[in-house]
Amino acid sequence: MKLILLGPPGAGKGTQAKRLEEKYGIVHLSTGDMLREAIASGSDLGKEVKEIVEKGALVPDAIIIQMIEARIAAPDCSKGFILDGFPRTVAQAEALDVMLTGKRLHIDHVIELAVEDAPLVKRISGRFSCAACGAGYHDEFKRPASEGVCDACGGKAFNRRKDDNPETVKARLEAYHGQTAPILPYYREKGVLVTVDGMADFNAVTAAIEEALG
Repeated sequence: MKLILLGPPGAGKGTQAKRLEEKYGIVHLSTGDMLREAIASGSDLGKEVKEIVEKGALVPDAIIIQMIEARIAAPDCSKGFILDGFPRTVAQAEALDVMLTGKRLHIDHVIELAVEDAPLVKRISGRFSCAACGAGYHDEFKRPASEGVCDACGGKAFNRRKDDNPETVKARLEAYHGQTAPILPYYREKGVLVTVDGMADFNAVTAAIEEALG
């Protein structure tokens, strides 16, 4: 089973990908993780990626496709994979299809986690985590049972991501709507797009995805 997860930052793609990975035995592939792994490997491709990143430039689509092609050939992807973070544009979607067709593969389902901007801004900007163990919390939806003390490890120090603020979140949403959302019609025309309510409870979202996958 070959899947793509689409949705703006904070839509819950990472959570759902992990659950799908566990249930179906398919591998969650984050392009961000692949870039970091390539750099750490010290391979020729990794050195090329490192040079590009250090210059502050965007890694070309062709290199991303090359990384994905190499990664899905690994034994752990024999049952399938979940792409998260790619494609982001129609051009990338087309390039991905060309590469997969060359390997006699195709994307089975594209899952869109549909969310509303205003509630999503609240969801993301209220997030914080334990500095010691990484357990996640939220100002409104999930506070520690004892104020200032982590439920999981008892730690008393907490962190917030610098980009988890309303202004940055709104900018990231604008980028998503402008660049990534246009690929939805591309996959809709192919008959592989499934849209689920990403604002529902995480368990309800998982159930909706599993129902769509049959």
